[in-house]
Amino acid sequence: MATDLLLRLLTTPAEACSLAPAQWDLALRQARRAGLTARLALVLEEAEALGAAPTTARRHLGAAVVVARRLAQALEWELACIQAAVAATGAPVMLLKGAAYVAGGLPAARGRLFNDVDLLVPRPQLDAVEQALLEHGWAPMKLDAYDQRYYRRWMHEVPPLEHVRRQTVIDLHHNILPLTARYRPDPAKILAAARPAAQAPGFLVPAPADLVIHCATHLFHEGETDRALRDLLDFDTLLRHFGRTEPGFWQDLVPRARALDLARPLYYGLRYAHRLFHSPIPPAVMAAAAEHAPPKPVGWAMDWLAREGLRPKHASCRGPSTGLAHFLLYVRGHWLRMPPHLLLPHLLRKALPHWNRHRAAKPARALDKV
Repeated sequence: MATDLLLRLLTTPAEACSLAPAQWDLALRQARRAGLTARLALVLEEAEALGAAPTTARRHLGAAVVVARRLAQALEWELACIQAAVAATGAPVMLLKGAAYVAGGLPAARGRLFNDVDLLVPRPQLDAVEQALLEHGWAPMKLDAYDQRYYRRWMHEVPPLEHVRRQTVIDLHHNILPLTARYRPDPAKILAAARPAAQAPGFLVPAPADLVIHCATHLFHEGETDRALRDLLDFDTLLRHFGRTEPGFWQDLVPRARALDLARPLYYGLRYAHRLFHSPIPPAVMAAAAEHAPPKPVGWAMDWLAREGLRPKHASCRGPSTGLAHFLLYVRGHWLRMPPHLLLPHLLRKALPHWNRHRAAKPARALDKV
């Protein structure tokens, strides 16, 4: 099926030999929307299936790999600049998500695109680190007073910081979930278990289990689906890597998630990584994670939402209920992030400007039709 074309190539690259040119065109379009073009190229190359692609498709795939490698080099330079800026604060600075994959020399970094750099520091040292970054060329992105208050009072990070010359963006965190979220992971536990970054001196990266748990937490809490398939592939890649290289990884994974109050998102990550990417999860680990599964009706609803939301955001992957699923995932992400008495005013506050812009645009569209 067209909706499964990219997934089929990622999981069974030998199928590349049977694709027609039109299918290659569609696969590249899906991969681009999912942020997985370079990753697809590397998967096909490792499986010795890249040669099955038409010449034009190979050019696209090769160009994506070049771009991904250039972005990785730029990230390494950016990390050096950040380290020089914050070193004097003495604060431990931990990298998260894509930056952690690069700094840790992990397979999940291969072919990955980067939009920003995610940092986590202890909350008592947050102001000092933010001030150091401001003094070295980063500035808060333009937000109105409400959004500034929203970040400072309720969120797990300060407003995004953008460098005035390089336009690189830093998300500076003091926790991995908002202060108002239902789950309450203790960032001190994550920082205490962190390890020095192998390829970024001066930084820390989360311990293997924490890196995997955070990947699942980010995927199943944000409500954003633009890069959901990529994030699940990251999760699968981390599982496979640490399962081979890290002694005790599988035995420690679920207990660690319980200790961080993040067992439910880990369960979802394991469930859907196994379903989509056939992740080799030991049955005992899956059974332990399933103890934290939701009630069956919620589980059935999540299976449907995951089936729709984990597809690339391309027209060929869109079914009759895909739009509804994306909307419900967005609402679910906010529901997990904030209690009702904060959530409802927040959503209304966000909806009104959009509604006003929509009303203002209507006359112009009507005149265009005359």
